[in-house]
Amino acid sequence: MIDPLAWWETLGRPFARLPRWAAAAVLVLLATSMAWAAVAVAPVDQAETERVEAEPDNSEGDLALYAAISERVMAGEDYYQAAVDEQRARNYPLRPFVTVRLPTLAWLHNSLGLDGVRMLQLVLLLGCLFGLYRRLPASMPLAERAGTLFMLTLGGAAVMAPNSALIHELLAGLLLTLAFVLYTPQRWWPSLLAAGLALAVRELAAPFVLLWLGFAVLERRWREVAALAALLVVFAGVMYLHYLGVAAQRLPGDPASQGWDAMMGPALPLMALSRLTALLVLPVSLAAPLAILPLAGWLGLGGRTGLFAAIWFAGFFLAMALFARPENFYWVQLTLPAYIAGLALAPRAIADLFRSARGTA
Repeated sequence: MIDPLAWWETLGRPFARLPRWAAAAVLVLLATSMAWAAVAVAPVDQAETERVEAEPDNSEGDLALYAAISERVMAGEDYYQAAVDEQRARNYPLRPFVTVRLPTLAWLHNSLGLDGVRMLQLVLLLGCLFGLYRRLPASMPLAERAGTLFMLTLGGAAVMAPNSALIHELLAGLLLTLAFVLYTPQRWWPSLLAAGLALAVRELAAPFVLLWLGFAVLERRWREVAALAALLVVFAGVMYLHYLGVAAQRLPGDPASQGWDAMMGPALPLMALSRLTALLVLPVSLAAPLAILPLAGWLGLGGRTGLFAAIWFAGFFLAMALFARPENFYWVQLTLPAYIAGLALAPRAIADLFRSARGTA
């Protein structure tokens, strides 16, 4: 039986192996997508800005909610009592139970304080840089390696924001990036630990673990499969306990979420990347097209690393395009800072495509 991942590994840099017609088609698709993003994302960005400005008190948002919950937990209150009370008082939905965040971050605030959590996030970013440095191919030119590390740093620049310790997705994204860059077939347990901690912070980390499980099955790495399956079973148990904690505090008249079926399309994740990364210093008509390039960069890297990254990012962005509402744009932080590092890999990927299209690869 052909091992698809082993076959992919033999390709090396996949864009350099494409036939001329396929490379030309990819270039056209990439150029068309970037041109579309330059005009299609700005209206979504403007609509979200107008929605926020129309709120009666812009200081009362998700971060204010999480800060209030954590303050009550640090004062000795039960997390579920504090969370449900605060969400009810601010007319936040309490149904289904996942509208209430897992208690992990509030408990970390209680143990480490907000400054301690910010320091933890900085340490995780440094760990991601170290792990990526070791993960990149030894044959990669020094300038490209340095550029990739620099872009990873920019992708994680949000750790310097004063309110960064309140953002569940930021911490979970750092942990997922750490799991991604630390992975080796010989030493995968540190990645398992990081992925498990990401799940404990934000349940939206589950797709990463499921993708990893799929790769492990294809590679017939059965000990890895068993460990990942066990992690998912534990995660399911934790989510059930979380459900019980929320249900115990809910009242019959508590509001329900409007659901997650907005079908906003790819403009939403591109808008989010334009707002929540260093691309925010650019006009959205320029930032949005650039936000597409890291995906090409990671896919063009080749090997297991590039393929895993490309599927992870493309799958997560597709889920956002289908299910996220505009105010859920912060979900994209689950892919950061790893995604933005691919911007430094894009020039080589595009060069490979042009060489293949000319027949000179």
